[in-house]
Amino acid sequence: MNKLKIAIGCDHGGFLLKQKIIEFLDKNGYEYKDFGSFDEEAVDYPVIAKQVSGAVSNKEFERGILVCGTGLGMSIVANKFKGIRAVCLENKFSAKATREHNDSNVLCLGGRILKDDLALELVDIWLTTEFQGGRHQKRIDMIE
Repeated sequence: MNKLKIAIGCDHGGFLLKQKIIEFLDKNGYEYKDFGSFDEEAVDYPVIAKQVSGAVSNKEFERGILVCGTGLGMSIVANKFKGIRAVCLENKFSAKATREHNDSNVLCLGGRILKDDLALELVDIWLTTEFQGGRHQKRIDMIE
């Protein structure tokens, strides 16, 4: 079992990709809680984003993963929560940099814009890259 506890959720636009991410998490021994949605029936993304982001903000989980059509709506909602540094990613360089430099704790992905293979690479990079601290910690403190 990997040590990170992950909260994960999606709306209808992110359901299929969320299922692929859950398979990845299971295969790699991550502990997680699925906050829904549980099918492709239309659902309001802010409801799911609030549940996942609240759980990370309250430190019930170390990280969160949110998936909607673009990842953008989820990111907007997530960043309203204290202590949340949510990022919407589409490339591997940013996945690594946002963990090393920004200590991002909620990953937002677009189920309608990312191919599954790339999305899973982004999840893997984001989950396994450590925060560098040092000069970057000062900047994180400035955000808080």
